[in-house]
Amino acid sequence: MTLTFIDFCSGIGGGRLGLESLGLKCLAHSEINMDSDFTYKLFYSDENNLGDLTTLAYDKIPMADILIAGFPCQTFSIVGKRAGFDDDRGQIIYYLSKILKEKKIPYFIFENVKGLVNHRGGKTLNSIVELLNSVGYKVFYKVLNSADYGVPQLRERIYFVGIRKDLCFKEFKFPIVQKPIGLKKFLLDSNNIKQNIEHPTFQKYLNNKYNKGKININDILKKDFCIIDTRQSDLRVYENKCPTLRTGRHGLLYTKGGELYKLQGVEALMLQGFSKEYVLKARELNNNKLLSQAGNAMTVNVIREIGKCLLKYIGVDNLENEFDTKRLSNC
Repeated sequence: MTLTFIDFCSGIGGGRLGLESLGLKCLAHSEINMDSDFTYKLFYSDENNLGDLTTLAYDKIPMADILIAGFPCQTFSIVGKRAGFDDDRGQIIYYLSKILKEKKIPYFIFENVKGLVNHRGGKTLNSIVELLNSVGYKVFYKVLNSADYGVPQLRERIYFVGIRKDLCFKEFKFPIVQKPIGLKKFLLDSNNIKQNIEHPTFQKYLNNKYNKGKININDILKKDFCIIDTRQSDLRVYENKCPTLRTGRHGLLYTKGGELYKLQGVEALMLQGFSKEYVLKARELNNNKLLSQAGNAMTVNVIREIGKCLLKYIGVDNLENEFDTKRLSNC
């Protein structure tokens, strides 16, 4: 028997790829951003977009074993205004909870920004857990860093795993931290663009009141795989690690062979755990759009590791073996 899932708030399908790599089957997805959905369909040849989940009829939703969703995070992020439930996007969790209740889906995996943890002093997080608990789920959550799971990106996100209460027989354990990995195999795309260090915009970053005299670009260029993050008036340097990719972050540069390069969209995909198969498919996409889409995606590796833990919880070592159907007897 093959376990199945539905990919809500799917973006470009990082969560899908993580679960499919374990042998699970995606039955449908839901995404309202048409640019992201175009990339999703390019990757997966999947025309079954359920559309806006806030207007979705329950009978149109197929029955699945797992619901995965990276529900909108802008309203909880420290980068945004942190409006939380006061923003329409912050209400998506209510619609997801209604779907869970109506369809009685056995398990779910949700992802959001780390800022959700302390939003309104933790009240928002407590409200979300109470909401999911009220529709019949035992909820486990933890902040995980993508850099601990096979990609060199410092990306902290909160992950929720929900188990329907009649199926919950023990504590869920999140994946253990893995050995760090460096940037070497993730960077230097064949279409890379060199950054002129004498360019006035770049010199402005180096010589503003915050950075003047603090950063020696020639010393940085001597090291391979240093990433320079230029944002507003700030400039930060990371050695062999990438800062968090996010929508709108197009100012990342890196060093290689004494040169400075702009991070490309396909490289951002690899830093999110997408394999070369998907990178090749993305070659002709608009670079800035792809950077934004990659920044908004779930990290494939993290979802894969959480998925492994969930399969172990269910009692499936691999999907060639049938799992205990008694645990899903009420589905």
